[in-house]
Amino acid sequence: MHMQPTAEINAAATFGRRKVAPHACVADDKPHIRSFLLEALEELGFIASDCDQPTALPAVVLDRQPDLFLLGLSGGGIAANEMLETLHRIVFSGKVLLFGPRASLMVMALQSVGETLGLDMLPLLPTPFSDIDLRDRVRALLPVEAPPNPPVDVGEALHANWLELWYQPKIETRTLAMSGAEALIRLRHPAWGIVSPACFLPDVADPHFQTLSEFVVSRAMGDWRNFVTDHGHVEISLNLPVTFFEHPAAIENLARQMPTHPAFEGLIVEIDGSEIVRNLALAKRVAQQLRNHNIGIAIDDLGTDWPLLMELDNFPFVEIKVDRAFVSGFADDRLKQVVCRRILELADGFGARTVAEGVETRADFQTARELGFDLIQGFFFAKPMLPGKFARHILSRSSARQS
Repeated sequence: MHMQPTAEINAAATFGRRKVAPHACVADDKPHIRSFLLEALEELGFIASDCDQPTALPAVVLDRQPDLFLLGLSGGGIAANEMLETLHRIVFSGKVLLFGPRASLMVMALQSVGETLGLDMLPLLPTPFSDIDLRDRVRALLPVEAPPNPPVDVGEALHANWLELWYQPKIETRTLAMSGAEALIRLRHPAWGIVSPACFLPDVADPHFQTLSEFVVSRAMGDWRNFVTDHGHVEISLNLPVTFFEHPAAIENLARQMPTHPAFEGLIVEIDGSEIVRNLALAKRVAQQLRNHNIGIAIDDLGTDWPLLMELDNFPFVEIKVDRAFVSGFADDRLKQVVCRRILELADGFGARTVAEGVETRADFQTARELGFDLIQGFFFAKPMLPGKFARHILSRSSARQS
C-alpha cells in the first residue's frame, strides 16, 4: 500500500483552513499541570488542547495543527524523548517549548535532543514559572489578527455553547481583602479562540439579548453554588441591561433563580449608568422591588452623567462604579480626581458604596485609596479569569486569610 509522505499529509490537513488564532498543545503526564497551562494559554489568546500519550500525538498534530507544542517531564525523560522523536517523524513545523527544572540534566539533554532533531526549540521555561514568564516565552506567537468581521452571531454562540463567564475580583481598598467578583461574559470560538464581548454582544433591542441575559444569570448562580461548597458565600455582580426588566415577569423570574442556600447573602446587578439616567423611573422601581429579594442594583460605568443623579430625592441603588475613563491615569490628572470626588460625595450622601474601575497601576491604586473609594477593580490586582482559576487562586487565598 502506498503511504503518502507526512509532509504532504500536513499540507493537505491545512488546505482550505484559515488559522486565525494560534493553536497550542500541552503534553505532560500530570492532568493538573496540563489544566493550568491550558487556562494560561487560553488567556493569552491561544486555542489550546492537550495530549498525554506519545501514541496519540500524530493524530493530535494532524487534527489541530498546533503552532506551539509544550512538553513537560512529569512522565519521565523516556516519554518526553519519545514525544520529541514523534514530532520529528511527523515533520512538526511549529515551535517546541520544554518546561522543567532549570538545573536538571535531563531537561538540558532533552533540549539538546530537540535541537539535534531539527525541531524549532524555544528557550527552556524553567519551573516554577509565572504567567509573565510564559507570555515572555511565547510572545512571538501571540495573536495579532483583527477581531472577527462580521462579528460572531450570538444566537449561534448560544446554540453552540461557546459562551463562558469569567470572574474579576473586587478588592477592599483599605484591607485588600476580596469583597466579591464581577462575572464577565466571554466567547470561546473554535477558530478565533477567546473573543471579547465587543465582537458578539448584540444591541439591547436584539431578540437574542434576553436569552443572553438569562444565560448570564443562570451560569452565575451555578458558579456560585460551586464556589460556596468550598469557600462560603461569594458576592457576585453581573451585568444586565435595564431593558431586561421591561418584561412583566422579569423580577419574579430573576428572584426565582436566587439560591435558597443559607449562606447566600445576595446578588448585585450592574446596569450601565447612561441606561439608568435614560430610564430613571424604571431603574428606581426595579431597584426598590429587587431589594425585597436580596438583589441590589449597582450603577455601572458612571461618568459625565453623574450630576443628573444629584436631583434624586431617594436613591435605591447600593453601589456606584466610576467609569474607568475617570480612573485610569487619575493619579496624574487633577480634573479626573475632581470628578471622582464629586461622585464619592454623591455616593456618601446616599449611603452607597463606591468602586474604582480600571485600576492598573500602583499610583492609581494609591490615589483611589486616598480619595476614599470603598472598592477597587482592575488588572493591578487581577485580570478576569475562568471560574476554576478564580476559585483556586482568589477564593482559596481569601479563605486561608480568614481562617
